[in-house]
Amino acid sequence: MANFQGHALPGSFFLIIGLWWSIKYPLKFFHEKGKKSRLSQQQQRLEVIEAAVRTVFSVIGILAEQFVPDGPHLHLSHENHWVKLMNWQHFTMYLFFAISGIIDMLTYHSTHIVPLGVDRLIMAVAIFNEGFLFYYHIHNRPPLDQHIHLLLTFALFGGSISVFLEVIFRDNIVLELFRTSLVILQGTWFWQIGFVLFPLFGAPEWDQKDEHNIMFITMCFSWHYVAALCIVAANYSLVYCLLTRMKRHGGEIIGIQNLKSDHTYQAALLSGSDEE
Repeated sequence: MANFQGHALPGSFFLIIGLWWSIKYPLKFFHEKGKKSRLSQQQQRLEVIEAAVRTVFSVIGILAEQFVPDGPHLHLSHENHWVKLMNWQHFTMYLFFAISGIIDMLTYHSTHIVPLGVDRLIMAVAIFNEGFLFYYHIHNRPPLDQHIHLLLTFALFGGSISVFLEVIFRDNIVLELFRTSLVILQGTWFWQIGFVLFPLFGAPEWDQKDEHNIMFITMCFSWHYVAALCIVAANYSLVYCLLTRMKRHGGEIIGIQNLKSDHTYQAALLSGSDEE
């Protein structure tokens, strides 16, 4: 992560997952509204696929942190000196998310083995661990660098608490959408960190000690969350309108079919009476 690409990679992962959740949870909510049935086999299969994708993302992150040209290559120490501890911290972050993905797959694939709720608990632990690592990741750095990473921990600890509540209040659409908004925020903020610390296209470097830059970044964090909320709200509304339209058209088709069947039945009755 000591470059722009290192921040863009996890940012892209979290952004993809957050955008998917912003569509998935409204679909699930409107589909199951008023029902108390268990997940269908198709839904369980979809959950397993999603968990597998998240696990693959985490493994890619692990490999990237370890085996980039200047990475530690699985060496933790050399000649009584630690080797690339920053990469190892990122490796640990990805490791916890990989474990979370594996537990999710086991939860939906082997429901009789893994108790329901363990998946959310491990996800909460993974998010908390990320915040924990980042909190102790910024010491002895310039003020702006510290602040922009510290802002990320607010989203992480908030997300951890939200997911932990899902252990108790499972399938709560409010908690799921709140978690989704924080994941999108996390994804966009990783990109923002990359642009601030590693400017592209010849852009001027940020003054790491300027208090005005710190004030702007704090305000920018709020703007990012507003954007995340707008994305979640827009996708929620889009799913609602799409399903309502499909249901209306489906009802019209069913009504036409019923009308045709009624006419057929009446014609049969009339033909029968004529024969008599």
